[in-house]
Amino acid sequence: MKKFLAILLVVAFAAGFAACANNAADKPDADVKGEGVMTHAEYVAAELDSQVVIETYVQAKQSWWEDKATVYTQDKDGAYFLYNMACSEEDYAKLEKGTKIKVTGYKAEWCGEVEIMDATFEIEEGNFIADALDVTSMLGTDELIKHQNEFVSFKGMTVAAAGQDENGNDVAYLYKYDGSGQDGDDLYFNVTLGENTYTFTVESYLCDNTTDVYNAVKNLSIGDKIDMEGFLYWYEGVNPHITSVTPAA
Repeated sequence: MKKFLAILLVVAFAAGFAACANNAADKPDADVKGEGVMTHAEYVAAELDSQVVIETYVQAKQSWWEDKATVYTQDKDGAYFLYNMACSEEDYAKLEKGTKIKVTGYKAEWCGEVEIMDATFEIEEGNFIADALDVTSMLGTDELIKHQNEFVSFKGMTVAAAGQDENGNDVAYLYKYDGSGQDGDDLYFNVTLGENTYTFTVESYLCDNTTDVYNAVKNLSIGDKIDMEGFLYWYEGVNPHITSVTPAA
């Protein structure tokens, strides 16, 4: 009888251990890369123009045009911006938020923005949606660029003048970086933290003029205190693509 009970305990323990292992494998902090796939650290260390193979998860789709897709992606360790990746319109529809994909392409850089170009992909089993990382305290530091392209948040920032209108009055946002655009174009606006001013963008391909964030920026006033979320894009320095703007908590 004792032997029988001992066997039952061993079996139960083994089953429990297997269940725990399976649960761990489902968690983002246990995301194991497939054979021949780079870790994020290996990707960061890779030379520009070299071929890279990664596994990552769709966080947002920016655009699709002529069988090419631009997509923001991330895993538990960092982010990857996929620029003009080969993608049919049918497959683009499958790239829902959280979808796991294996990507093969070439590491490139444009005006400080590190991205993957000339890429192809295949959809894999798995799902992960990143929480926004608060990087407010990293603004103006060398630490910030380590989180390039990640989904991030900024807290308690103050809206500053982005430029002037035709009457010489200060305005809170501009259509295009120089104010030469119109409704539907990218929105540029300035925010301050301490003595420093930063330019943030609502990328119209990512969030067009029908979205809440586009209209929230159009309703900003100089001096407003706001919280924001978006993707830590880079263009000659930090230039986040903002996806959410709310009054500061």
